[in-house]
Amino acid sequence: MKSRTFAIAGVVLALAMVASMATAQTKWAQGVHIVFFPGGPQGGVFAVNVYNGAKQAEADLGVKVDYEWSNWDPQTMIQQFQEAVAMKPDGICIMGHPGDASFDALIDQAEAKGIIVTTQNTTLDKAEAKYAAKGFGYVGAENYTAGHALGAEAVKRFNLKKGDRAMVWGLLSQPARGERTKGVIDALKEAGCVVDYNEIDAATNKDPAAGTPTFAGYVSSHPDVKLVVTDHGGLTATAQTYLQAAGKKAGDINIAGFDLSPATISAIKGGWTGLVIDQQEWLQGYLPILQVCLAKVYGFSGLHINTGAGFVDKSNVDFVAPLAQKNIR
Repeated sequence: MKSRTFAIAGVVLALAMVASMATAQTKWAQGVHIVFFPGGPQGGVFAVNVYNGAKQAEADLGVKVDYEWSNWDPQTMIQQFQEAVAMKPDGICIMGHPGDASFDALIDQAEAKGIIVTTQNTTLDKAEAKYAAKGFGYVGAENYTAGHALGAEAVKRFNLKKGDRAMVWGLLSQPARGERTKGVIDALKEAGCVVDYNEIDAATNKDPAAGTPTFAGYVSSHPDVKLVVTDHGGLTATAQTYLQAAGKKAGDINIAGFDLSPATISAIKGGWTGLVIDQQEWLQGYLPILQVCLAKVYGFSGLHINTGAGFVDKSNVDFVAPLAQKNIR
C-alpha cells in the first residue's frame, strides 16, 4: 500500500474554523443524524475509546448518533451497514475491515440515496477516491506503514538478529485490515528474522482471552521465540495473561503490539509489554462524526487523517497513563 500524504495545515485550519464557529454557535450540526460503527464489542478494548470519542463529538456538535457494535466481524459490518442505509441517516461512519471488494457496491447504493459515508481505522481506497468530493474521508493509521514501522522498531529496540524467531499474531485474512499484519511480517523478514504467523481466529477476535491456549501452545512448541507481535488492541491488552499462562515472567519474551488501554499501560509498567504503537483511537471516534457534519452542513470534501505514528514504552508511558485510564488514549 502506498503511503499517503496528509495536509496538516488544511486540517488544522478546518478544525480551527469549526472551533471558531462553535464559539459563536453551539451544537452547530444539530439535526444531523449519523450511524456510527465503533468496531468491536460494546465496552471492548479499543472500541470503547472510539466510542468515547464519538460520544464527545455527539455532545459537542448536537448530532443524533446511533451506534452499531460489530465484534470486529467483517460480515456483521456488512449486514449492519445495509440495515443502517435503510434507516436513511445523513451519514454513516464505518470501519473499513470488509475491504473495497465487499463494501463498494453497498457504498454506491448509500451515496445514491444522498447518504454521506466515511471510514475509520481501515482505509477503503477506491471508495474514498470515488466519493472524496462528497465527504468520504479517512481517520486512522496507514495500516501497512504502521505495521512495518512497529516491526522495524521492535527489531531495533529488542536487538533482534538474523535467524531470531518471531511470531506475528494477526489478521492477514482480512484484505484491507490485514495490510498492517503484512507490514509487520515484511519488516521482520527484512531484518532476517524467522517469522511464524498465526491468524487470530473468530473467537479470539471477539474475546482475546479465548486465545490463551493458542499462545501457550505456541510458546511451548517454540521455546526459542524472541518476539511476539500482537496485531490487535484486545490481544495486546491481554499480553500479561498470555505470558503468565505460558509460565513466563516479565521480559522472558519481548512483546510488541498496537493500541493503548489500561491493561496495556499496566503491562508496559510491569515489563510484560515492551513496545506499543498508539493509533489514538479516540480520534477515530470524534473526527469521522465531525467529517460527516462538515460535509453535510458546509459541503467540505473528505479529509484523510493519519492518527497512528507514535510509540509508547516505559520511557513515556507515565505521560499517557492518566488518559488511558479514562479511555481517551
